[in-house]
Amino acid sequence: MNEIHAVGRPDVFKAGFDRKLKDLAYTLINGENSNILVAERDGVICGMACVEYVCKPETPYTMERKFYHVQEIAVDESFRRQGVAGELFEFMKVDAEKRELTKIELDVWAFNESAIEFYEAIGFEQTRMWMEYNLQ
Repeated sequence: MNEIHAVGRPDVFKAGFDRKLKDLAYTLINGENSNILVAERDGVICGMACVEYVCKPETPYTMERKFYHVQEIAVDESFRRQGVAGELFEFMKVDAEKRELTKIELDVWAFNESAIEFYEAIGFEQTRMWMEYNLQ
């Protein structure tokens, strides 16, 4: 997954999977409000999702929000188009309801058209846009 981002936005993402990324994975797995979900087929991990369980209190500007934040979903290339990401999403829906979270949210980079297609196909709707203006 990191390579897709590094190729799509080399000005933002570093290539490779170094020790710091591995340590981040352990932080997510061991976090009180985060996890890494895995999908497997015949004992082989074929997909994963990094998730956070977010509870934001009410502020003068916003209402209280409790949501499931998907940091990323990745499916091994040899298992794509076999329902793996959909199964991960179905698990997330059930898990979010058990945790009494009211939404599942994610962000996606504009270059990742296949991910955008998938998210729209399973019912995600665009609710905001993040834009940038390059000064260089």
